[in-house]
Amino acid sequence: MILLIKDYFQEIQLSFESSLIVNSLKIETDKRGMYEGFIRGKISFKNNSLLHFREFVHVEILVDRKMYSYQYMSSDNNLIFRYDNTEHHRKLNLATFPHHKHDGSEENVVQSDAPFLAEVLEEIRKILGY
Repeated sequence: MILLIKDYFQEIQLSFESSLIVNSLKIETDKRGMYEGFIRGKISFKNNSLLHFREFVHVEILVDRKMYSYQYMSSDNNLIFRYDNTEHHRKLNLATFPHHKHDGSEENVVQSDAPFLAEVLEEIRKILGY
């Protein structure tokens, strides 16, 4: 399936706008061609927790996130989790390297597949008990 980057950006925007757990959102996009672009955002949830996210993505055939980070923070600014594909944990020999998750703290790094934003939103929905 061929998807244009503007369609991908719109899909992300609509998924957050239609979510019952979202209080507010600010999303910025930067198209780098018909199929490639950068999206970043800050999403506030019903309990005042925040999701900061960014993706550099190519969508021509499959959604290929060249770079991503999804950082979920409590209302008092403590890390709940962060998924990213930065290559800074090579020494941990994670089977999913460079994909990983910081679970509860910067130091607690575990292997993780690369989730999509919809999966991150679902994880947050479960944490919030909705």
